Amino acid sequence: MEEKFYKIGKNARFAVVGHGSWATAIMKILLENEPSVGWYVGRAEVARDLRSTGRNPRYLTDVKFDSGRIDVGEDINETVAGADVVILCVPSAFITDVLAGLTVPLAGKFIVSAIKGIIPGDYLTVAEYLNRNYGLPFDSIGIVTGPCHSEEVALERLSYLTIVGKDPGNAAALCKRFTTGYIHANPSTDIYGAEYAAVLKNIYAIGAGIAVGLGYGDNFLAGLISNAATEMNRFLTESYPAPRDVTRSAYLGDLLVTCYSQFSRNRNFGSLIGKGYGIQAAMAGMKMVAEGYYAAKCIMQVNRRFRIHMPIAECVYSILHDNAGPAAEMKKMAACLQ
Repeated sequence: MEEKFYKIGKNARFAVVGHGSWATAIMKILLENEPSVGWYVGRAEVARDLRSTGRNPRYLTDVKFDSGRIDVGEDINETVAGADVVILCVPSAFITDVLAGLTVPLAGKFIVSAIKGIIPGDYLTVAEYLNRNYGLPFDSIGIVTGPCHSEEVALERLSYLTIVGKDPGNAAALCKRFTTGYIHANPSTDIYGAEYAAVLKNIYAIGAGIAVGLGYGDNFLAGLISNAATEMNRFLTESYPAPRDVTRSAYLGDLLVTCYSQFSRNRNFGSLIGKGYGIQAAMAGMKMVAEGYYAAKCIMQVNRRFRIHMPIAECVYSILHDNAGPAAEMKKMAACLQ
């Protein structure tokens, strides 16, 4: 019987779509194992610098690439056409615009989302969006997730990734491409849980940042994050029961690093809100997109179907999208913690 999805072989050609810090980090990882990788950057000045200097002029500028091993493109169709495995690595708010000019069919390719967010307006994860709008079977979609900040990849600090695919063979094949001396990659088949955990942890990290900005201490933060882990587990279990261990790095580990790390854009965004910055002012002060801002609204829309008890996510949503006062809203939510 003919296979309905792409099986990743040893000669599969890889390409990355996006030119931010995480896309740059993924390029660094892949080039540890691949002779060359396609890279759609979409901006002439970025492409020019990558070709001439081997450095991304805006993100992780200390990372030096061998220009002869990166096939830099400004036309998404050329990059996608030349690849068997395409890794999407742009903020979820921009993915529809990035893919709008795509005329090359995705059928027959394996598409990997390295995006930890929900598509605003559609209220779909990236895998759900690709399935609904491009007709890709979930067997042809993979996820890269885990507690792995791009800044530490650039420094080659030991990190852990989870590579998700419904087909165990494809998940294992991707793990080989993502395993390096400083990256441990482990396979999983939990597409739904991995994606929604990555979405939720960004919301909770904004909440942690707001608490820090308001002056709450480590004791409260520990309680907030442990309750957030319980809330995440409750959402995943009640919305899509499946065999999963939420204490693994793709779930609890990613939650912890995003809530605590100095590199966490979502925590930093929340901290600005807690210190009194308005939403737009906080956004303007960020070099990168805080996915949790969009996720907070989207997850509330998704939860209308399930009506799961989510006081922490609701608190963050109220502050970001209902103009609720951070101090009063955090105090009210804190009374619900255990």
